[in-house]
Amino acid sequence: MKQLGEILLEDGLVTEQQLMAALDEQSASGSSLGRVLVEFGVLTEQQLVAALAAQVGLQFVDLDEYPIDRLAVSAVPGSVCRRYTVLPIGSDAAGNLLLAMADPSNVLAVDDVRTMSHRSVVPVVATHEDLARAIDRFLRSDSEIDDLTQAFEEELEGEASALDLTKIADAGDEDAPIIRYVNLLVSQAITDRASDIHIEPAERDLRVRYRIDGVLHEMQRSPKNIQAAVISRVKILSDIDIAERRKPQDGRMSVTHNGRKIDLRVATLPTVWGEKIVMRILDNSTATLDLRDLAFSERNYDIYQESFRKPYGMILVTGPTGSGKSTTLYATLNAVSRPEVNVITVEDPVEYRIPGINQVQVNPKAGLTFAGALRSILRSDPDIVLLGEIRDHETAQIAIEASLTGHLVLSTLHTNDAPSAVTRLVEMGIEPFLVGSALDCVVAQRLARRLCDKCKEPYEPTEVELQAARFPWAPGEPLPMFHRPQGCVACSRTGYRGRIALHEVMRVTEDIERHAVAGASSADIARTAQGQGMMTLRNDGWVKVLDGKSSVEEILRVVA
Repeated sequence: MKQLGEILLEDGLVTEQQLMAALDEQSASGSSLGRVLVEFGVLTEQQLVAALAAQVGLQFVDLDEYPIDRLAVSAVPGSVCRRYTVLPIGSDAAGNLLLAMADPSNVLAVDDVRTMSHRSVVPVVATHEDLARAIDRFLRSDSEIDDLTQAFEEELEGEASALDLTKIADAGDEDAPIIRYVNLLVSQAITDRASDIHIEPAERDLRVRYRIDGVLHEMQRSPKNIQAAVISRVKILSDIDIAERRKPQDGRMSVTHNGRKIDLRVATLPTVWGEKIVMRILDNSTATLDLRDLAFSERNYDIYQESFRKPYGMILVTGPTGSGKSTTLYATLNAVSRPEVNVITVEDPVEYRIPGINQVQVNPKAGLTFAGALRSILRSDPDIVLLGEIRDHETAQIAIEASLTGHLVLSTLHTNDAPSAVTRLVEMGIEPFLVGSALDCVVAQRLARRLCDKCKEPYEPTEVELQAARFPWAPGEPLPMFHRPQGCVACSRTGYRGRIALHEVMRVTEDIERHAVAGASSADIARTAQGQGMMTLRNDGWVKVLDGKSSVEEILRVVA
C-alpha cells in the first residue's frame, strides 16, 4: 500500500518542500500527516479524504456533485443511516449497493445495511460534512409527517371535544402521533435552515410554511381536524394559555437538535379560521458572530468601527423586520464587550442569551416598559446600553440624553434607509439640535440570498439588462461579469444557499448635523451623505454582485 505522502506527490497536491515541512511538524506535534497539511492550508478536507480513500483502494465521491439515486436511499431506514452516518447513493455495474461512508472501516454498519437491503454492499468514501448534509437533504421527515397525519386522523375519528384534544396534545407519551408530528415539523425546519415556521389554519386544512433564506416555502398541508390539537401542543410546549383563543399571546420553547440547544420564540395570532402560530428559530451561534462575518465592505466597516469604538454617542441600525438588525447589534456587542466594561441591554423579547452581558426583559404587564427599564439601568452605572428598539418619544428622549452624558447607546429603528433615521427621530418629538449632537452613525441593512458556490454560473449581461437594472455602467465601458443561479443538490435546486447583508453606513458629520438642525428632508441629507462618500444599499448590492456573491434579480428584490 502506498504511503499518503507518495499519493499526494503523484497527484500534484503538495510539493516536496511542503511535504518535508509537514513531516517535520508531524514528528514535533504527534498529529497525523494529513491533519498537519490541512492545518497548514495546503490541503482541503475533501482532498485529504480523497487521498486517504485512494490509499486504501476505495472510490471517493463528492456528494454535492454525485447524482444520488432516491430509490437506493429508500433501501435503508433513515434511522440506520443517521446512526452510522452512511447513505446508499446508487448501484454499480454489478448491481451492488454503493454505500457512502465517512468511516469505511466500520464493518458493523456495512453488515447492517447488507442485512436490511438484502443486497451486496460496496463502500465508497465521502467527507463527514458532505454526508451529514446529504442525509439531511434526502432523509426528510415529510413522508413520516404524512403517515402521522393519517394516524392522527384515525385517532380523532368520531366526536372529539376540545378537552379531549387538549389531553391528546398534553400526552406524556413521546410516541403519540400529535407529539411526534410537532417534533418533526420543528426538527425538519431546523434541518432546512429555516428562520421561521408558520402554522396557518385555513378554511379546509392546516398549512405549514418555512421561511428559508428570507423566502416562504409551503411544506405541508394537513387535515383541518388536527388543527386544535397541533395548536394546543405548541402552546403547551411554549407555556402559553391554551384556553385563551381570542387575543395574541407570546411564549418561548427550547429543543435539542443534533446535540445543540435551540430556542424558539412563539407567537399566536387569532384569525378567522383559528389561531395562526409563528415560531421564530433562534440559533444561539448567531449571537457569537464576528462583525467581519457580516460582509461589511472595507470602507463601511472602518466607519462603523470608528463609531462603536467611541466611549459615547448613539449608533442606530435600521431596516424592516427580519433584516438582521439584532444580529448586527449582537456582533457589535461581542466586539466591544470586555470585563472592564458594564454592558446592559433592554430587549423585548431577549432573543439570544449572551454570557457576560446583563440582559433585561421588558414586561409591560409589570410596568417595566422600555422607557422605565432604561431609566433604571442608567442608575446601574452602565458603559454601553443596547435598546432593542426605539418605539416612542419617551424612549428616544432618554436614549438621546444617555448618549450625551457619556454612554454608548446602540439601538434599532424602522426606516427604509440611513438618512431617514435623522428625520424619524425629529418626527418623534426630539429637538433637532439634540439629534445632530447625539447621533454618531446610522447603518441601514437588508439581507439578500447568497448564490450557491457549487452551481452559480458566470455570464456577461447585455447593455439592455444593465440599463433596466440601473446598474452604474456607461456605454463604451467593458461589460461586467455577473453570476446567476442554476440550482443543484446542495442548494435544493434554488440556486441560493444562505444570506448576505447589504449595508448603507452613514457617519453623522457636521454638514448632516446642520441639516438636522435646519429641519432638512431625508432626501437632502441623503444627497449630502452620498457626496461625502456614503455607499447606498443598492450600490453595496452591486458590489456583492460583481464579487459573485449574489445575483442582479436578488438585489432588485430586496432593495428598491
